[in-house]
Amino acid sequence: MSGKFGFGTTFSVTIADVLEAIAELTSISGPEISVNEIDVTSHDSPDGYMEFLPGLKDGGSVTIEGNFENDASQLHFQTLIDNGVAVPMEIAFPNALATWTFDGFVTAFSTDAPHDDKIDFTATIKVTGKPVLA
Repeated sequence: MSGKFGFGTTFSVTIADVLEAIAELTSISGPEISVNEIDVTSHDSPDGYMEFLPGLKDGGSVTIEGNFENDASQLHFQTLIDNGVAVPMEIAFPNALATWTFDGFVTAFSTDAPHDDKIDFTATIKVTGKPVLA
């Protein structure tokens, strides 16, 4: 059987020097690692094809969504935005499958209260430096 069940994955943020899991998450996506492309095409490029070199790497962003419960871990996103600092964060997959560890800072935090559904929240985190998958 291939594939792994994602239920139980956690996203944790450093709060008062301790990694704390964010409550009531329904979705965790990212980081989206990419490499900048440097165009080195010249009039001498063979056969008229563009040429590129790999440039700097970008750790991308992480987006999380969840049920808004006014939990202290959820409210901490406002503090992180106000403080404007990067802190250690972690995504831990279930059954010790793997973890992403990285420093990140919050770029967006919002809540949504539709008239016919649950109140939820979304947060976006910018990864700074190299994310590590182990």
